[in-house]
Amino acid sequence: MNYLRRRLSDSSFVANLPNGYMMDLQSGPRPTPPSSTSNPASPATERRTPPSLPPQVPASGSALGSSPAPTPGGFLSSFSSVVKTAQLAQNAAAAAKASAAVAEAAAAAPAKPVIRKPKILLVIDDLHTDWAKCFRGKKLNGEYDIRVEQAEFSEINLASYMNTGCMIDMQAIRGGTKVVRSFKPDFVLIRQHAYSMTPGEDFRSLVIGLQYGGVASINSLLSIYNFCSKPWVFSHMIKLYHSLGPEKFPLNEQTFYPNHTQMVTTPTFPVVVKMGHAHAGIGKIKVENELDFQDITSVVALARTYATSEPYVLSKYDIRIQKIGNNYKAYMRTSISGNWKANTGSAMLEQIAMTDRYRLWVDSCAEMFGGLDICAVKAVHGKDGNDYIIEVMDSSMPLIGEHVEEDRQLITDLVINKMCRVLLGINTPQPSAVKPQTTQPRRAQGGHRSGSDSPSQSAQGSPQRARSANTSPSQAFQPGPIPPPAATGTGSQKQPPQLNKSQSLTNTFTETLKGNATDDEAKAETIRSLRQSFASLFSD
Repeated sequence: MNYLRRRLSDSSFVANLPNGYMMDLQSGPRPTPPSSTSNPASPATERRTPPSLPPQVPASGSALGSSPAPTPGGFLSSFSSVVKTAQLAQNAAAAAKASAAVAEAAAAAPAKPVIRKPKILLVIDDLHTDWAKCFRGKKLNGEYDIRVEQAEFSEINLASYMNTGCMIDMQAIRGGTKVVRSFKPDFVLIRQHAYSMTPGEDFRSLVIGLQYGGVASINSLLSIYNFCSKPWVFSHMIKLYHSLGPEKFPLNEQTFYPNHTQMVTTPTFPVVVKMGHAHAGIGKIKVENELDFQDITSVVALARTYATSEPYVLSKYDIRIQKIGNNYKAYMRTSISGNWKANTGSAMLEQIAMTDRYRLWVDSCAEMFGGLDICAVKAVHGKDGNDYIIEVMDSSMPLIGEHVEEDRQLITDLVINKMCRVLLGINTPQPSAVKPQTTQPRRAQGGHRSGSDSPSQSAQGSPQRARSANTSPSQAFQPGPIPPPAATGTGSQKQPPQLNKSQSLTNTFTETLKGNATDDEAKAETIRSLRQSFASLFSD
């Protein structure tokens, strides 16, 4: 009996028993609890013993001397440890289930949008155009907002660092209030001339600072700096003239004088003398004879600058071909006031159709200085029937015509696409990247022309151009008599007979009414033809 008591009181023995074995033993009669002296090693068990149970008196002295009396404390401690282990396992399983539920709920919930720092676009332009309105609501790749800062060259200053880039300090007057801001631009759109011979308007140092800070721009800062000298740009046009030939690229002849001492004489008169970096009609003088040429030489000496001279072309109208990204437009400007400068006084501006010849001009010039995203070519159509290219303009070119808002939107899309490519490394081709878009005047129904006309014929004489159907009637232009729609084949390519002004005006009115299907189109075409007829009267 004592052996069984000793074995059952051993904790290691109880732990090795199968599950439920002790429960079966406890269902029977309980043994009498021992006295307090029988198990001195477990005082906690002794305290849990109910006081109503009297301590057990040992049966014989020999039993007390051989081993301590057994106690139920070992059984209860083993049982409580098993219960605690089960509770801990249950709590761990509940916690794991709760964490899994939280993870599922977090995965099912919509992710919070990440707030990204907006990209700063510096637009250098006058205040006549609100570029912030053009970029309102636009984002780069649908993630980054565009913050537009607009100022003129005269309103900004900068400091560029090799590692941290360029910091702009802007001091401008907005609504009568002085605005002072400092920011670090991510991109620059330059719509203003960086250099002028007017005192205080030489901003080439700011272009150098932007280049020093590594700021991307449209057009490129390399081209902006090169366009600060008109003769330098013309020298690159001379390369195009020699490579393409005078037939494809009819560049007007020009002579360069580094200073006034070389201005002795010129082979032909009249000539146009341009002093220094002249643009927008400033610094240009028409010289009729050699005496006047010597007089203007003294003015060049006083200005202390270089000069150029080119033969004066008796023009019938001016031509401007502009390129914004992959969009092309061509315009014709006819002077009504009779001034030899078509941009001075009254003039009539009409949009004409793009031809392959015009496209070759502007595409060739767009390859200069690493590429021009925005450019325009100016030419003069003389009364001798020939074209003369006189100038190319960069991103500072003015927007003209009835498509000004469309051109601003094209520039906006061009800037966004290039910002995505430069700042984010994402190529987002323009909708017009697949096929170049050409905005042309609309063809009237009675004004069908054969597609076999050569570009040179369409570019010379009175501009009888083909038209597309994506321009309003007020923008369309087709002077002279309009052949009836039944004229097809070889007969449509024949030129109308030469008539005097009154006959041409009468025939225009008559043929227009025959060729149009509706009264509205007849009226619109009549107005266009009359305008051109009156313009030709004034030009002659």
